[in-house]
Amino acid sequence: MPPEAALQMQSEFAVFLEQNLKKELLRFTTAGSVDDGKSTLIGRLLHDSKSLYEDQLASVKKSRVNRSGGPIDFSLLTDGLRAEREQGITIDVGYRYFTTARRKFIIADTPGHEQYTRNMATGASTADLAVILVDGEKGLLPQTTRHAYIASLLGIPNVVAAINKMDLVGYREERFLALERDFLELAGRLGIAKVECIPISALAGDNVVERGVEMPWYEGPTLLEYLETVPVTRAANVRGIRFPVQYVIRPDATFRGFAGQVVGGVIRPGDAVVALPSGQRSRVESIVTFDGQLAEAFAPMSVTLKLDDEIDLSRGDMLVSPGSQPNVSRQFRATVVWMHAQPLETGRAYLIKQGARQVRGSATRIRHRVNINNLEAESAERLEMNDIAIVEFETSSPLLFDSYAENRVTGSFIVIDPLTNATLGAGMIQENLRRSREIPVTEVSLGTDARVSALERYRRQGHYPALVLTNAGTKLSRRIERTLFEEEFGVIVVEEKEAGAHAAGTILRAMQAAGFVVVYENSQFGSAERQELSEIAQGRLFDLSEVKPGDGQDEVLRQILTFAESLRISDNGENPGKVV
Repeated sequence: MPPEAALQMQSEFAVFLEQNLKKELLRFTTAGSVDDGKSTLIGRLLHDSKSLYEDQLASVKKSRVNRSGGPIDFSLLTDGLRAEREQGITIDVGYRYFTTARRKFIIADTPGHEQYTRNMATGASTADLAVILVDGEKGLLPQTTRHAYIASLLGIPNVVAAINKMDLVGYREERFLALERDFLELAGRLGIAKVECIPISALAGDNVVERGVEMPWYEGPTLLEYLETVPVTRAANVRGIRFPVQYVIRPDATFRGFAGQVVGGVIRPGDAVVALPSGQRSRVESIVTFDGQLAEAFAPMSVTLKLDDEIDLSRGDMLVSPGSQPNVSRQFRATVVWMHAQPLETGRAYLIKQGARQVRGSATRIRHRVNINNLEAESAERLEMNDIAIVEFETSSPLLFDSYAENRVTGSFIVIDPLTNATLGAGMIQENLRRSREIPVTEVSLGTDARVSALERYRRQGHYPALVLTNAGTKLSRRIERTLFEEEFGVIVVEEKEAGAHAAGTILRAMQAAGFVVVYENSQFGSAERQELSEIAQGRLFDLSEVKPGDGQDEVLRQILTFAESLRISDNGENPGKVV
């Protein structure tokens, strides 16, 4: 090839790459019931949009398996597993990439069989749009309803109802209109706002990429036209920075960075951040990538942050905006899609994995299970495979989360079997139960002279009082105060320089009576004074008198949080606290 021609080809290729990089990406998933033509539709879409390689097409044409009766079985282009080809069903999620002049696409071809609903939920978890197929002959089936419901739970903003196999119903307009009406009614019940219904024949190719001559009564877009033009509305997280730490990078003594993916907000050098759950504060010094430093980072970019201060952070911690922090709680309510033959049972120990953070936890209550046939709530003692339910959870240590409606990353989790490491279910967090819990109070009529009881004061605070005893210096005392304050405890620091506890006894008793957690700093007390302080605290005492100023304070703070959680008052007012 002449040098001029080679240079021209390189230039054209560079222009092509630049244009391709600028194209918008749409992730979409297909779902529906068994044998409704999902794999055939994707194969037809790839074929008619000229997104197949010649060797792929030749391999399908030579295949001994051909269930379509035509020259090409388009479903074989996406059913990659041998079992899928032999059984004629989709088992695993098949991801396919293609591009047109307008957009780039990633397709998740998900199973329709009820046994593999878990794979549908997996494929749809990152989708911007869901294509739900409806068999033109059979109409809406329970699995169609289940997949539409999962799409609504996952917050997929756009749904296409592809009414397939119109060739088998004579391309009749009235049949399409009847199924369109049924699906729109279902979408309305599920709260799906943006729905487009398109009549297609995946086998014949009608209204997939090109318009078919058999349905002149349909004036809407073809499936590809809609996919190329539908607005991609990814909800912006306006609640501030969310940066879960995946890995701590320390190649030498001169650099310490925290690697992870930005899942909310925009991060710039100089921004103030808070490290959770420790509550330590710092600022972003720089945003580091393989290609150099950045002026800003936003979702879903993966970067490394270098901070101004040498604070203690590890995998599972999170950097957030000081003025917009997520929930830090052990109790929450979530919608759960159960994916395993092993049932979910309340009280049983599981692993709860949320991003890089993994804790032990259990389901404390199944509020209700959703009857997928009529979408009605029904009581349940446990969840079986493919059940969808509203469940309350409690974990051994706090999770850092937003509601799923606010942030799809920080608001989601999976349930893992601690023995087999199998993924059992997926959850979308609805709310923090600790904040929403209604604590009953004694009814007192206006004008009564009844004295306010100690329990009423404690209920107002939401926890029992306690005393944290320390002589490790003001820095630790203030960190404890800030940590508990962020956890919504009534907390205050009392510093006493005199020997003995007598000088502070009166004020400590008053604060205890009001329900405060008092952090008492005194470097002079001995065993007799500690005994007196324990009596003031009525046994709810956390003694840090052996902790020295140079000891690891982050572990102390974690212990403090565990102790503080034991002080919270349950709905019936029971929980006397404990001595540590």
